[in-house]
Amino acid sequence: MAVTPDASLGARSPELPAQDTPSPEAPATTENAPAKLILGLGFAQFGAYLAVLTPVMVTLALRVSQIVPEDDRSTALGQVLALGALLAMLANPVFGALSDRTTSRFGRRRPWLIGGMLAGLGGLVVVALGSSVLTLMFGWALAQLGINAALAALTSCIPDLIPQQQMGRVSGLIGMATPFAIICGSALAQAFSGSMALAFLVPGVIGLVSVGCLAAVMKDRPARAGAFEPYSFKEFLRSFWVNPRRHPDFAWNFAGRFLVFTGASCVTSYQVYFLMDRLGYSDDDVSGKVLVGSLAMVGAIVCGSLLGGQLSDRSGRRKPYVLGSSLVMAAGLGIIASAQSFGMYAVALVVFGFGEGLYLSVDMALAAAVLPNPEESAKDMGVLNIGNALPQSLVPMVAPAFLAIGGGGNYGALFLFGAVSAVLGALAVQFVRSVK
Repeated sequence: MAVTPDASLGARSPELPAQDTPSPEAPATTENAPAKLILGLGFAQFGAYLAVLTPVMVTLALRVSQIVPEDDRSTALGQVLALGALLAMLANPVFGALSDRTTSRFGRRRPWLIGGMLAGLGGLVVVALGSSVLTLMFGWALAQLGINAALAALTSCIPDLIPQQQMGRVSGLIGMATPFAIICGSALAQAFSGSMALAFLVPGVIGLVSVGCLAAVMKDRPARAGAFEPYSFKEFLRSFWVNPRRHPDFAWNFAGRFLVFTGASCVTSYQVYFLMDRLGYSDDDVSGKVLVGSLAMVGAIVCGSLLGGQLSDRSGRRKPYVLGSSLVMAAGLGIIASAQSFGMYAVALVVFGFGEGLYLSVDMALAAAVLPNPEESAKDMGVLNIGNALPQSLVPMVAPAFLAIGGGGNYGALFLFGAVSAVLGALAVQFVRSVK
């Protein structure tokens, strides 16, 4: 999304390349990105999210159930997820800013893609082998830091390397990688239900391989020496900040993303316990039900992503699709809130998934258009990604309060809270002025 014109951005700065000197990563404006790059981006997105979402959606909840008594599992899961999500929120902009500054001969993105996923895999090993909640918290913290370092570099590759005329379609295709990661993660969790170690390690290994494939096909050059100030404590603090007065469109998009993903986090964080507590499925059966539900949701996400990306690019409009998709997601959350059978729950996931697919197809294009400074795309995308990560931390913190309404187990209140958040997120994006 293009920001509101600002004279200060158009002026040359001694700390930035001259305006007639293209950024090392800036894509050509007329030449389409090669298919191998698009496939590499999609595969890397799939692998990274397979590694991080499989624990969030299935295996962490099951691992916690193995360690703590049933009455304490919701609180313990919330503690583990909240710490990991908090660190993910911090990691994205910090590692993004460091990636922007990296002058390694291997490029400014590759070291963080590979190194981040190696660290993430190490954290998943700790989670798989840990025998206490404290150990799980440590392992999940390391996993979130590492994988989000890789994601910070990965996310910046899209505005770096994809031209504007392909942005909606490529965003839709890459966005589909995330739901496929969800469904494959659910399948792996069921396949390795007898070996919790493999249920954590296999997704992590696939994540490492996937970012390695992207690193092999992408054009990545080091940052220009002297282009940035040294990464001081002041720069660390600036990693989390984009001035909303100077860049209001960026701020509104951040608010919308945060609210929409708050609604989505209600599903990803608590669907396992919803199926167990409200619908009565056992530990042995719940992975299979999550897989079936994920299949239904992913099919809908694929339809929504393909449709939204094509229509958005043809029309040149983004905001109407963000509005419509967020409202559809809210409707799906409302249906989940009242679901009393697995069939109704699956229908709700289809509705929710179609809305999420529409949202994913245009959200990245919208985000790329409002970045304040192309030279700091990783840092600024990292700030936006706080809007993704922060809800994963906050929802587990506030969920027990909603679940306790009326005596406990009130999943209806939790999912209605998510629906209201999604509606507010849809409305926030409508205040973006520089994008239609």
